[in-house]
Amino acid sequence: MRCFAVLGPPQTGKSTLVDRLAALDGAPRKPASANGLSATQFTFGGEDWCALDAPGGSESLWQAQDALLASDACILCVSPDPEAAVLAAPYLRAIEASGTPCILFVNRMDAQKGRLSDIVAALQDYSSHALVLRQIPIREGDATVGVCDLISERAWRYREGQTSALIEIPEDMRGGEHEAHAELLEQLSDFDDRLLEELVEDREPASDTIYAIATRVLRENRIVPVLLGAASHSNGMLRLMKALRHEAPPVETLRARLAATRGLDERAVAAVSFRGYHRPNVGKIVLVRTFADGLKQGGALGGASLGALQDPATGKPIAPDELRPGSVFAAVKSDHLPLPALLTADTALPPPDWTAPPTPMLERILVPASERDEAKLSGTLARLAETDRGLTVTQEEGTGAQLVSVQGPLHLRDLCRTLADVFHVAVSDHPPSPNYRETISRLAGVHYRHKKQTGGAGQFADLRLTVSPNERGAGFSFLEIVKGGAVPRNYIPAVEAGAREAMAKGVLGFPVIDVGVTLTDGQHHPVDSSEFAFRTAARMGVRQALAEASPALLQPIFRIEIHLPSIYSGSLLQTVSGLKGQIIGFERDESAKGWDVFHATVPRNALDDLALSLRAATQGIGWFSKSFDHFEELYGREADAIVAARTAGG
Repeated sequence: MRCFAVLGPPQTGKSTLVDRLAALDGAPRKPASANGLSATQFTFGGEDWCALDAPGGSESLWQAQDALLASDACILCVSPDPEAAVLAAPYLRAIEASGTPCILFVNRMDAQKGRLSDIVAALQDYSSHALVLRQIPIREGDATVGVCDLISERAWRYREGQTSALIEIPEDMRGGEHEAHAELLEQLSDFDDRLLEELVEDREPASDTIYAIATRVLRENRIVPVLLGAASHSNGMLRLMKALRHEAPPVETLRARLAATRGLDERAVAAVSFRGYHRPNVGKIVLVRTFADGLKQGGALGGASLGALQDPATGKPIAPDELRPGSVFAAVKSDHLPLPALLTADTALPPPDWTAPPTPMLERILVPASERDEAKLSGTLARLAETDRGLTVTQEEGTGAQLVSVQGPLHLRDLCRTLADVFHVAVSDHPPSPNYRETISRLAGVHYRHKKQTGGAGQFADLRLTVSPNERGAGFSFLEIVKGGAVPRNYIPAVEAGAREAMAKGVLGFPVIDVGVTLTDGQHHPVDSSEFAFRTAARMGVRQALAEASPALLQPIFRIEIHLPSIYSGSLLQTVSGLKGQIIGFERDESAKGWDVFHATVPRNALDDLALSLRAATQGIGWFSKSFDHFEELYGREADAIVAARTAGG
């Protein structure tokens, strides 16, 4: 079986394209949906095929990466509008990182909004591979009625509901077609010395020679050929499918490429797991593409025995003799298979580094509708994180509530729907706490005596303490300068422990940081003093001193790394500044043509607004990663409101 991925921005007709390709040689089998990614199996030219249709949109980019992991080649489906070229930038970036041979298909040419040359030029801004036109449109007025093939130099006219008709190249197009043909040959000659010699000697190469060169350079991932059509009218579908059949590399090429990422002999890689999902009453299902013969239920894969092997669409069992190199199947009751992974018989290896999904930008606390589901929610989210690489699950600091990080609001909606529909756990969500802290602004001293008599041995500890602000980020420190045994040495660790306990909650209601405590003097009683008494005295004394040392509220500041196409960089200064952030600097992204990387710091409570603003400013393309940087003092009405809310909430 041969397998290809279909990627592209939303509203570019990807699903329609897959439907039309699958119907070229008869009725396709029912597509299998894996919570967004769908797999459609069909036959064409006497071969079995599988098309992996990845959902569009930046929140689903990780699913496109999963599809590339199992694909011999891919089709990038784009709009016929030069202004929309930037929407394809994340997909070109992912495709180039993966090393997957790609055919770019300009869809919906029946609604073309610009010159084809302008569309290709705009897309070239985001591709380090040369985009090579293989066809040019035949237009009558504003309508695209056919295409000219630039290798064979033949023309076809589209016919609704029928295969295209071979026609003469229109007279008014001959000059333009000849120029485009010459440009194609010039681009291909960069990769073939013999073709270059023929062009220098002004000899016209044979069409078969040009096709052979085009096939080789695509399989070597040297260029990106550009075809065009309109899937909704089945225009260009047969030519696109023939290009895949004759020019896309075989499954052995993918196997070798994946094995090389882990330094393995290609024969050791038996399969790749690339997508997983859950079904009610069935459990975890893993989509696998095999590279070897002999896989069967109970066989060894990934270090354990495989469960049932099923057709991804129908759920019917697959017989061992039906699995051939390249086949895609669903593994049931094979929970040992991680996702995604390169699978040998004995182990599961991490996938290539390029499969790492974008850092989730949206954080939410999930609260079960029923208290009975609290324990179930934790386990369920852990299971979902095994199959959803765009999701990370942690616990909120302080409360222990379930904190999820997702790609965006649509991803969050899908997650909540899966929890309800598959696992019967209804949840609500709300933003997490910004994790404020407090510190002190000046030195303060206190004399605190803890004395308690309740019958029998009493409690006595007398301490003189000072608290002082430490440098930001220095944390807690403890020093004792007691002389003459006023506080016995064996009680000093208890004093430090009590001082640390006082840091758990300060005057403003938040944990206290960056404070130094010094024990200067004290008294003890030979009978009533104890470690407990000195720890209690230290805790209460430090709390009193903190109240007298001008407490100050601290907000967390995060360092962010924003990735976005260069055309949007100019608007980022205002976006970050409007969120009380600071730009540190920016540079060109060396790993992706046409992209910039911005470095900035923003308050934690502005991260959600930054995600929304960045999505709006970049048409959903830009994204950022984040890491905690430091705490910063917060004053004024905003600080007063935060403290008041904390006090009201207990």
